[in-house]
Amino acid sequence: MSEAEARFTVLRQSADLDAAAAIERHVRDAPDRELSRINVLDFSAKYQLDEERAIGAFLHAARLGLFELSWNVLCPGCGGVLESSASLKSVRKEAYSCALCAAGYEASLDEMVEVAFTVSPRVRAIAAHNPHTLPFFEYFRQIFWSSGIEIPEDFEQLLEAVTLDTLELPAGEKALLSLQLPAQFLIVFDPVTHAAHFLDIKGEPTRERQNLTVVFNNVHAPTGTVELRPGPLRLALENGTDMRVLPGIWIAGDALHELLGKRKRFLTAKRLLTNQIFRDIYRTGTLEVDQRLKITSLTFLFTDLKGSTELYERVGDLVAYDLVRAHFRVLNEIVAAEAGAVVKTIGDAVMATFPSPHRAVAAALRMREAMLALNDARGSEDMLLKIGIHEGPCLAVTLNDRLDYFGQTVNIAARVQGLAVSRSIFATESVVQNSQTSQMLGNAGLVPVPQRHSLRGIADELTVYEIP
Repeated sequence: MSEAEARFTVLRQSADLDAAAAIERHVRDAPDRELSRINVLDFSAKYQLDEERAIGAFLHAARLGLFELSWNVLCPGCGGVLESSASLKSVRKEAYSCALCAAGYEASLDEMVEVAFTVSPRVRAIAAHNPHTLPFFEYFRQIFWSSGIEIPEDFEQLLEAVTLDTLELPAGEKALLSLQLPAQFLIVFDPVTHAAHFLDIKGEPTRERQNLTVVFNNVHAPTGTVELRPGPLRLALENGTDMRVLPGIWIAGDALHELLGKRKRFLTAKRLLTNQIFRDIYRTGTLEVDQRLKITSLTFLFTDLKGSTELYERVGDLVAYDLVRAHFRVLNEIVAAEAGAVVKTIGDAVMATFPSPHRAVAAALRMREAMLALNDARGSEDMLLKIGIHEGPCLAVTLNDRLDYFGQTVNIAARVQGLAVSRSIFATESVVQNSQTSQMLGNAGLVPVPQRHSLRGIADELTVYEIP
């Protein structure tokens, strides 16, 4: 048995069987380009797998060395990868600049950081393992653009239609291109150094040859614009780096914008951080101690057992301990099933995160039913769960060597849980008015009841909804 076969055997034992089988088949049969920066959501759709099970299987596969996991900072404008790393610890800049879009962005984990998987060279060698050998169009397809770009089948023809010329320029080399400039806005762009130069071609056409020199280096200077007239241009290109560059001259018109505007869903860093398998496998070291990463929207769910102290008095330590452990086990299973993750437990309380409000509400409803079932099985009312949910922005941080969250959203979620009485689910307006939450509650015949409350540490009164 080869090393790869042995690893796949372990994968089948630790991950969903269907997902593991699909991954093994994909590694064996897929073309090279489909094994570079795999979009797990695309993969699950192709093989008709549950998304959460597919994500879990790829995480196990990465842990086993079958895949390399990468965290890629994306430009929301063009979908290009601004920075790629094997660790989230590298995402430390206050702002990331995209030369192609001439714009800067503050990194957030919601839609600006993707998580992708590339097959390990120990399992199968693919061209993307040596990206500086990839042809021009394949470099864009496999390296520059993220897995969230919808690349059509006729991608090369579409890009050729908006390209005046391309060149492969080795390290330290120079080249001359002779171009006939149309009266349009042009971009000289290299995806390797992520350098761009804008050419605004306007005015009266000229027959005189114009000259322009562009130097590619590792200095990320602001994108500049040069005005030229329609007509001949001698473009001198110089590679000042120690690697091959791939400059191209593009017509920045509607066709290019339409090509860059085609997007699809991808696995975000936010979604992965709220995955229970990720938290279980990567227990420590996800972020540096002093690192703070922005999330614009995350849903927090807090639970607490009502009267747990009295429970220990009533049934004794041993029985109470077993009941509390059973309650934790059920809650953990429900959280994971709804694409969430348990961040921590505090006494008898649970703090969990979800990528969207409707998944948190679905989990809360299932938790309530599960506690009723536990009580019915015992013929008692020992397990009374109080639940609070809130959604909003926060910071991902490291606390006590574990991934945690900080901010007013977390504080409000905890305070909302404090309003709940036995079997109550309390949620804030942003949770209840989420379109998917509203639809789910409507289908279940549940009408949230609004209430106004003052929360400790919060200046203004808040509208909180009780879900009956």
